[in-house]
Amino acid sequence: MKNFLTSLLTARWLTGRRLVIAVPFAWLACAFLVPFLIVARISFTEADTGGNPFGTLMTLVDGVITFKIKIANYLFILQDDLYVLTYLSSLKYAAITTLLCLTIGYPFAYFMARSRPTIRPVLLMMVMLPFWTSFLLRIYAWKGILANNGILNHLLISAGIINEPLHMMNTPFSLVIGMTYAYLPFMILPLYANLVKMDVRFLEAAADLGATPLQTFWRITVPLSKSGIIAGSMLVFIPAVGEYVIPELLGGPETLMIGHVLWDEFFTNNDWPMASSVTVVVILLILVPMAIFNKYKAEQEARA
Repeated sequence: MKNFLTSLLTARWLTGRRLVIAVPFAWLACAFLVPFLIVARISFTEADTGGNPFGTLMTLVDGVITFKIKIANYLFILQDDLYVLTYLSSLKYAAITTLLCLTIGYPFAYFMARSRPTIRPVLLMMVMLPFWTSFLLRIYAWKGILANNGILNHLLISAGIINEPLHMMNTPFSLVIGMTYAYLPFMILPLYANLVKMDVRFLEAAADLGATPLQTFWRITVPLSKSGIIAGSMLVFIPAVGEYVIPELLGGPETLMIGHVLWDEFFTNNDWPMASSVTVVVILLILVPMAIFNKYKAEQEARA
């Protein structure tokens, strides 16, 4: 046994670099690939009325093994307007949330990166401070702020801006506000990590060549921070598509989100094959555009 471990550790293919790379790939395989394959397998099965939520993909009758691959769930998703509208609605709200997070987060991240090194830890702590409080408590707090008798309406009425309370809860407005608030730190942190490492000599050179601050920002700062923008946008957009808690607490019947549909299919209808099919389509809607974008980006970098 000792000789086997020694030969394994000294093997030519098991170098330190490959071992370091293999660890995250093994983690991704266990945490993502295996669960995804299980869900994909369930999506092609027939719902088992005998109490097995995983369905039946293979049957053995009289010594004959029969495989049944059911694609009716995927066809139903493509043909049913409710599912199509729910997917489009989820993508729309996720895109709006991403744009708002980028609009709010970029100036804050830029200010953090250009501030004095002595106060950067304080600003970074302010961004991470909400994570010290329960996610549910923070979302419930917005219910107290946006309710008809909530804090915001009370302040507006007291200031004489409005005469009667505004209906803000259980609307697309409250949904977008809650999602933007919840995911804003995930946009700020990658942007800050990118902007703080930017070489300020590029900005000084642009100023010496006569560029205005606005021209320097659009032609130097934004292109150099593109990787941070992409990383932050992905960190916001991907979880926002399948968000369930915020639409359930702050959204209303008008705010269709795929997370609520998944909950109903899994736990209300107890139709695991249908719920798994919905899940696979959601993952494909996210991963396929990302794969195409990464391939396009890699081709551009190869040409450059």
